[in-house]
Amino acid sequence: MQPIALAAILAIVLPISGMVWLTFTADRAGLRNIQANLGGRPGQAAQSLNVNEQFAKLSRRLTPHSYEAWLDKQLAGVGRPKEWPLARIIMVKPLLAFGGAIVGLLVYLGGPSAGRFILGVGIVALCYFVPDILLRTKAQKRREAIRLELPNAIDQMLISVQAGLGFETAMGRAGENGRGPLADELIRTLQDIQVGRSRKEAYLSLSERVDVPDVRSFIRAVVQADTYGIAIVGVLKMQAKDMRIKRRQRAEEHAMKMPVKMLFPLIFFILPTLFIVLLGPAVLKIMAVFS
Repeated sequence: MQPIALAAILAIVLPISGMVWLTFTADRAGLRNIQANLGGRPGQAAQSLNVNEQFAKLSRRLTPHSYEAWLDKQLAGVGRPKEWPLARIIMVKPLLAFGGAIVGLLVYLGGPSAGRFILGVGIVALCYFVPDILLRTKAQKRREAIRLELPNAIDQMLISVQAGLGFETAMGRAGENGRGPLADELIRTLQDIQVGRSRKEAYLSLSERVDVPDVRSFIRAVVQADTYGIAIVGVLKMQAKDMRIKRRQRAEEHAMKMPVKMLFPLIFFILPTLFIVLLGPAVLKIMAVFS
């Protein structure tokens, strides 16, 4: 390899590697900075921390506020994983776009043409929006899991309330006995109430985080019952009945969609194979006779 080409590759790879390392080790670097400060090396730690902060500020400045709010909403739907806060995702997206730009440039330089240029632009856009696609997909799966868990959770709360427990205690029992994202959200709602938030604010925050229509209607009914002094047992009975009806209707809807979904593989995969097995020997004999 020529020295100029090797120098060009190193000039591209080394900055990207350093930026990716700073991005993915931001939290560990912060812990090491604190330890370095306690050990008497504040200058070097502060310099490394300032690099991360400046890059994070630059990434946020380039990101529109509406787009940042959309990303925050998707993170709330995913459950706000500790490993991927909003600041880290905003920092990673420009790095992915920069890597995609390098790949697109190499593709274009391999044979300059309009098609390769469009392909390079598509690679850049795909690399930039890969975190969005992953977040949206995972958020949709989590919302679907919450929607499936909600009827059972309401039934558990209804049984607990009928046994003499309060609504918050029944919610805690459902959260402790349940497994899945809905149980985590119920526990978090109770923690919000314990730290001083009002019940209405905690319930509405739950519906906003989850962003599931069934949960939203359930929370709205609970908030109205709490506001107007309606017995929570009746509300839970009506909600449990409605959830069971909706679950049965969704099952019927999926059952009615199955023939339509099976039509494509039936026409293009099953029937041709069946025709080959049944009519193949006859066609070969006819061809042998006429030949």
